[in-house]
Amino acid sequence: MNKGLKKVAIGGLACLILSAGSFAYAAQGSSKTLTAPKAPSKNLIVLIGDGMGPAQISATRYYEQYKKGVKHLNLDPYYVGQATTYADRGEDGGTVVSGVVTDSASAGTAFATGHKTYNAGISVSNEDVAKPFASVIEAAERSGKATGLVTTARITHATPAVYASHVRSRDNESAIATQYLDSGVDVLFGGGKQFFVTKDEKGKRNDKNILPDFKAKGYTVVENTSALKALPASTTKALGLFGNSHVAYTPDRNEEIPSLAAMTSSALKILSKDKNGFVMMIEGGRIDHAGHANDFPTLIQETLDFDAAFKTAIEFAKKDGNTSVVVTADHETGGLSLSRDNIYELNIDLWDKQKHSSESIASKLAEAKTPEEIRSIVAENTGINDLTDEEVQAILAGDGSSYKQEGAYNAVISKRLLVGWSGHGHSAVDVGIWAYGPIAGKVKGQVDNTQIARASAAIVGVNLDKRSAELQSKYLYPKFKINRDNEVLYPVAALTKAFGGTYSSGSTVSKAVIGKNTVDINMSALTATLNGKAVSFTVDNDNGTVYLPLSAFSQLTGKNLKWDSLSERIVLR
Repeated sequence: MNKGLKKVAIGGLACLILSAGSFAYAAQGSSKTLTAPKAPSKNLIVLIGDGMGPAQISATRYYEQYKKGVKHLNLDPYYVGQATTYADRGEDGGTVVSGVVTDSASAGTAFATGHKTYNAGISVSNEDVAKPFASVIEAAERSGKATGLVTTARITHATPAVYASHVRSRDNESAIATQYLDSGVDVLFGGGKQFFVTKDEKGKRNDKNILPDFKAKGYTVVENTSALKALPASTTKALGLFGNSHVAYTPDRNEEIPSLAAMTSSALKILSKDKNGFVMMIEGGRIDHAGHANDFPTLIQETLDFDAAFKTAIEFAKKDGNTSVVVTADHETGGLSLSRDNIYELNIDLWDKQKHSSESIASKLAEAKTPEEIRSIVAENTGINDLTDEEVQAILAGDGSSYKQEGAYNAVISKRLLVGWSGHGHSAVDVGIWAYGPIAGKVKGQVDNTQIARASAAIVGVNLDKRSAELQSKYLYPKFKINRDNEVLYPVAALTKAFGGTYSSGSTVSKAVIGKNTVDINMSALTATLNGKAVSFTVDNDNGTVYLPLSAFSQLTGKNLKWDSLSERIVLR
C-alpha cells in the first residue's frame, strides 16, 4: 500500500512543507536542492484510555499485585508526565454545559487537533459558525501515510470521531460514519454497526446500508474474531464492526468478540505494510462506561484489556525501531476513590468475584419485584449470599440516577469493595501521560492535552495548520434552525462575519454586506432586498437573532453554497 504517489503530487515543492522545522539545502554539483528534514519517527501510535484517571490506574495495579502477583502494569515503565483536560466554556439557554470538566469530544479534539472546543464538539471550533480543525490522522493521511482507528466503543463514538470527522454534535453518529467514507482512514475497528446499516434514532439518515459503499472503496468488512484472524495478508483496508453498539465488556465477551489487543495486532499488520509509515489511535473506550456506571470490577478488567493492547503496541514499536508511542486519557470518570467510610484498607480479595458486568444484569435488576429476586440475581453474579435487607431495598429502589437499579447495585458492591464514587459523570483531575520513542521528550512533565496533538504532528512531520486550512476552505458548521415549513435558516450576523462581511443591526433596518452585495432586512415587515431589489427570502427574527436561508448567502457571496443536512454543514466548494 502506497498512498504517497497519489497524494504528494498536490503542488510541486509546496507539498514538501512539513511542520517539523526548517528546510535544509543539499549541494548537488553547482545547484542546491531544497529538502525537508527527516521526521523523528516514521510511525506513531496514540493510545487513549477513555475515563482512565490516576485512581483507575492505581486500582488496576493493586489488583495485579494482590491477585496475580504482578508488580507493575505494562504501562508503568513509560510514565513521563500528566496533562490538564479542561474544555472551552459553553452555555445553552443560560445553563453551563461545558467548562473545566470536559467530555470526550472536547478532550479528543484537543489531543487530536491541538485546539480546545466545547463539550460535544467534534473537531470544530467553539463559535456560532464553527470551523473544522484537522487531526494528526487527517494530516498524516494527506501526507501519504496509512492511518487507523481502533476502539472498544462504537467506532462512531467521540474519541475515534475527532480524528477523522467534523460535526457540531457528537450525537450525530450517522454523519460520522458517512464521513469516514471520505476520510481515507485505512483501518476502522470497533463497534457501532447500527450507524452503518440503518438510520439513527433521530432519523437523520435514510434507511441505507452504507457497508457496500465501504466495500466499493476497497474495505474488507469483518464482524467477528474468526473473520478478523482470516484477513488476507494482502489486506490494505478493513472495517471491523464487532457489535451493534459498543464492543461487549471484557467479562461479557465470547470467543468471537475480539479483545482490544487482538484488534490492535491486526491493525498493525495492515498499516505497517505502508512504506510511508502510519499513524493510528487505539482507544480503551469502555473504561469510561464502567466508570459512568460505577461498575468497579468491570472497570478493572477494561483497564487490563487496555494495558494488554499497550503491550502489543510497545512490542511492535521496539521491534520496528522507528515508531513513537504516546498514551493518555481524555478525562477521569466517576470520581473514583480508593477508600471510603474512614476504613484504612481495601477489600481487594473481593475485587474479582463479579462474573459479568452490571450492564449484563441491568434489565433483570430493573424487572425484579421482590427481595428474593434481587438476592438471587446478585448471588448468581457475585457469590454474595448475605445481602442485608437495607441493601436489597436500596437496589429495588434504584439510586435516583439514570442507572436506576443498576446504579444502586453498583453502590452496594462498591461499598463492600471499599471504593467510592463522586457520581456518574466526569471529573477535572489531571490524567497521566506515558510515552516511548522520540515523542517522549515532547510530552514530558506537566502539559496541556493540546500538546499531545502538537507533539504528534511534529514527531511524524505533518502539518496540522495546512490540513486545517484545506478543510476550512471546504466547510463551515453553523448553528441553524428549521422553521415550520422545514426550511433551514442561518443566523445572519454570525454567518455574514464568517464570510468576511459586516452586519449592522437596526430597529427598523438591518444590513448584511459581503463584498459588493448587500441585503437590507426590514425588521418590522421581515422582508429583504438584495442590492436594492426585492427578493423572496424567508426572514425570521427569533428573540433578536435574525435568520436567512442559504440561498441568500449564495447570492451575497456569489458562490453556489450547498447544505449537507446529514453532517449539518455548509459545503463551500
